[in-house]
Amino acid sequence: MRSRYSAYAIGAVDYLIATTDPTGPQARADRTRWAEEIALFCRHTRFEKLTIRHASSDGDHGEVSFFARLSRDGEDVSFAERSRFSRIDGRWLYHSGELEIG
Repeated sequence: MRSRYSAYAIGAVDYLIATTDPTGPQARADRTRWAEEIALFCRHTRFEKLTIRHASSDGDHGEVSFFARLSRDGEDVSFAERSRFSRIDGRWLYHSGELEIG
């Protein structure tokens, strides 16, 4: 999770795509457009702080709850999420996430 947050902060688009589970809802068949969308998000977002609240894994599945402090055009767009990860061929890949309230 920390590496993906850092990748967003520096605009490491290829890393973000490579660490996304291809069966997850964020994966896109059109990788060029997907890369453009990620790059645009990174350029217009300020990544201020990541706080990991909880992490657990069971075999090839894991969850990470976190709070990300972000701003966009001076507006606070921070959020909390519970992310799901899948271990595929020994690598942890982001699968999906749900926003957490509170």
